[in-house]
Amino acid sequence: MSEAVEAPSYKRMSVLVPVFNERVTVGEIIRRMRRVELPVELEIIVVDDGSTDGTDKVLAALEDSTVMVVTHGENRGKGACIRTALERAHGDLVLVQDADLEYDPQDWPALLAPLLRGRARVVYGSRFLGERQTMRYTRHLGNRFLSLATDVLYNTNLSDVQTCYKLFDRSVLDAITIESDGFDFEPEITAKVLRAGIPVYEVPISFAGRDQDEGMKFTGADAARALGTLVRYRFRREQG
Repeated sequence: MSEAVEAPSYKRMSVLVPVFNERVTVGEIIRRMRRVELPVELEIIVVDDGSTDGTDKVLAALEDSTVMVVTHGENRGKGACIRTALERAHGDLVLVQDADLEYDPQDWPALLAPLLRGRARVVYGSRFLGERQTMRYTRHLGNRFLSLATDVLYNTNLSDVQTCYKLFDRSVLDAITIESDGFDFEPEITAKVLRAGIPVYEVPISFAGRDQDEGMKFTGADAARALGTLVRYRFRREQG
């Protein structure tokens, strides 16, 4: 008979929110985050990545004891925002949340459940396992191709490597050096987690995608860089 595994006793979840020119949506996403009922304390760290559309004024009105706002003087990219936020995060759980309205914070409890039960240290929310608004075929194809490439390169079976919703036991991130500045943060962190031998647990999430004309920032060029990042970290000798 296998021994029972004691579930970790997590206390606080730090939610890292990179923001660039999201004046229209950032107030609403923070409101939605505040409404989620959680079994742990909540800490929200928003990094304004050099926005020029008035996002800073919206954030200034939202900052309080649970929402910290940090500002980059110039646009540096998603990976740089994650590094900045991590330096200020106090949680023993860390979640990434985009500032648009594509991802619903009401899915947080489903992401947390495997960690709270001691079944995982890294949980991804998959857009392709749950209910979702249909996305353009080219975007769907690009996402599935990157997931397939990850599966082949790292001998895994992830359905959504580019998902925003990545939840970590903080100790996992503390053992990793994030080098990417831009959207290649996504494949980099996945590559390093898998190379460290840490399995990724996936749960279904809802998704309401937007297109480029609605503000989506991930492009075909970003997808090509993501593929290059997956290959580079797969065959690079040193880890971390």
